[in-house]
Amino acid sequence: MMFWSAALVAVVTTAIAVTGRNPVHALLWFVVSLLAMAIVFFELGAAFAAALEVIVYAGAIVVLFLFVVMMLSLDKAAFAREGAWTKGPVWIVPVAFVVVLGAALGWEIFRTALPVRAGRAVLPAEVGLKLFSGDMLAVEMASLLLLAGLVAAFHLSRGTER
Repeated sequence: MMFWSAALVAVVTTAIAVTGRNPVHALLWFVVSLLAMAIVFFELGAAFAAALEVIVYAGAIVVLFLFVVMMLSLDKAAFAREGAWTKGPVWIVPVAFVVVLGAALGWEIFRTALPVRAGRAVLPAEVGLKLFSGDMLAVEMASLLLLAGLVAAFHLSRGTER
């Protein structure tokens, strides 16, 4: 039940993120999708991948994107629209997703028989050795791309005032 609930939440929130018009809301829905995918990874027996999904993607990269998007659109009309959109029944859908994930998580935690997963556990030391030995060039290139994106967003946000 936990796997299917998290998978459903991941698919629906990803669709909302892709079709959303407001980039801030789209990124927030994407964070919910990443958290649901972390639950899917955990259910498949990949606890380390689930932790990386939360820490690296939802906790660092998407937050960086959210910071850049918010830095680029700081006009007063956007704040007024944001305030109007967060009133009333707009909270029903996010609260429903939280209730579904919470119920599935509660069901999983308080269940008595835990399934035995097939496969070999991957230790964090093995992931670190793989990342920083054979794949070090790819990791460094990804970090340079993120840095270049941050510098470009900073310069774009400054506009014509120099």
